Amino acid sequence: MSNLPILPTISTTFIVLSAIFVAIGWAQIKQRKIEKHRKTMMLAGIFAIIFFVIYASRTIFIGNTSFGGPDNIKIFYTLFLIFHITLATIGAGLGITSLYTGYKNKLDRHRKLGPITSIVWFLTAITGVAVYMLLYVFYKGGETTSVIKAILGI
Repeated sequence: MSNLPILPTISTTFIVLSAIFVAIGWAQIKQRKIEKHRKTMMLAGIFAIIFFVIYASRTIFIGNTSFGGPDNIKIFYTLFLIFHITLATIGAGLGITSLYTGYKNKLDRHRKLGPITSIVWFLTAITGVAVYMLLYVFYKGGETTSVIKAILGI
């Protein structure tokens, strides 16, 4: 485990924590524990923000790691990554909207969006862990290039 990169490991941990707290929050609202649900979902949102800050900072300043596994499965990894990024983008939008509608007591919309948001969030977390495992656990990561280096050539 000592060969795992620290920032991707930390960021992946935060997105998993976020998904766990979404699951706890879902159980709380089913039990009509509204105040606990609000606090739990806010914590899930905070964990997601921490993930995003770490991920975005790493992407900008250090870079993203390319797939280092066998060439014959690289296309499958790439398609899976595109699926994950699409889910994550949709999940982020749904998450922000769900938190906002809950906070503003727009409960009709919140009740409709909540379950959809949660399912998308769970799938995002699961596929995110799978991407992490493919990049850093099952195979050695490939080259890492920062956005700044890629754009400015420095």
